[in-house]
Amino acid sequence: LLFTQVFINEEDAKSLGGKIDVKISTHPYVERIRRCHLNDLENVLPFVLLGLLYVAIGPSQGIAILHFRIFTISRFLHTFVYLGAVPQPARALCFLVGFLVNISMAINVILVSTF
Repeated sequence: LLFTQVFINEEDAKSLGGKIDVKISTHPYVERIRRCHLNDLENVLPFVLLGLLYVAIGPSQGIAILHFRIFTISRFLHTFVYLGAVPQPARALCFLVGFLVNISMAINVILVSTF
């Protein structure tokens, strides 16, 4: 966490100079996979919901495919970066790309549905 300077992942602590929070847990790689899976759930479910709304407004097929491909690639890269313990900001950048896709679709849904 940024406020306490205690991190679960080593690469996060190294990138910001914090201390690593050591807790009794299962195998570190298993915990990393678990956290990666939880992160996917937190990001993919909103994408699916926004994607359904986005398709419902009838966007250009090319633009919709571009949104879906960019998000999918960013999540695959995020998974590889997370499981490979690649130093920050790689994981943050992968997350940001997917997040921006969600924002773009949300803005389009709001604009089309309100005007």
